[in-house]
Amino acid sequence: MAETRKAAAVIAWVGIGSNLQDPRVQVARARAALAALPQSRLDWVSQDYLSEPIGGVAQPPFVNAVARLETFLSPKDLLQALHSIEEQAGRQRTLELVWGPRVLDLDLLVYGDLRSEEPGLRLPHPQIAHRAFVLQPMADYDPGLMIPGLGTIAQLLPAVADQRLAPVPSPTEPGSAEVRRSC
Repeated sequence: MAETRKAAAVIAWVGIGSNLQDPRVQVARARAALAALPQSRLDWVSQDYLSEPIGGVAQPPFVNAVARLETFLSPKDLLQALHSIEEQAGRQRTLELVWGPRVLDLDLLVYGDLRSEEPGLRLPHPQIAHRAFVLQPMADYDPGLMIPGLGTIAQLLPAVADQRLAPVPSPTEPGSAEVRRSC
């Protein structure tokens, strides 16, 4: 009798961001949508962080988080699912400015150890090493986490130490969510 082997789940990291239409609610809804993805299990989600926009477009600060998924979806199918979640939240990519405001932005940051330069599927995410709002939440999970071809999160963090980032207090926590220096 032949033994059949199941493919192992792949660990994928997804960046979550919003700065329009009640960003904390948008990020919370994105978490729920990620938890409902088929053939996937939401394994961990960071706390929310408040970050200043990048790219020079005048806009409100972002609420960001990072999620860790175990998935059997292919990278293209996962990316398609992420785009579908964005569209359900009201995102219209064709009407947006580059690095402009977003109702919801879901970025496939890392998919296992896959490295890809395919148009529409660049992995790891081409901006991952330049974004404190991605690296710091991932460091909260594991600063020794290896980003394929780039090094560990701990090695990448010093390059973004000048980017301002602050944990967003939960509604029951006293204090403000003023943006402060990360790292």
